[in-house]
Amino acid sequence: MVFERIKRALSDSMEAGGVDSEYIEIDVGREKKEQKILVKLFTLKHYDEIGNILNTLRDGYTIAVIDIKILRQKDSIELKRAISKLKKTTDAIEGSIAGFGENLVIVTPSFASILKEVPKPKEEKKSKFEDL
Repeated sequence: MVFERIKRALSDSMEAGGVDSEYIEIDVGREKKEQKILVKLFTLKHYDEIGNILNTLRDGYTIAVIDIKILRQKDSIELKRAISKLKKTTDAIEGSIAGFGENLVIVTPSFASILKEVPKPKEEKKSKFEDL
């Protein structure tokens, strides 16, 4: 009974508006809420904490700076598992991941990228008299 009332109410309002009763018009041009980009610092002490970082990255508006020093000192196997999960999630969100030094990992969403060029060492010019 209740469903029939709802169906009649919806069909009456649709027909009164001159819109076909089989289709509902959706306004896709709604103004989207502007999201701010967030740079968030994380300290990875245990493997279990990786889930929180991954959920934050999946939201799509966070650049994660992750300190892995404590987990690296405790358990290198758990660190490898955590980094593997970070890499898979980064690939899924089409983001970038890079390590800085031994203790920092930075993960960005698809709108930001990390320049991963390694500077080439300068070649010293030898004079022709040094070989003699």
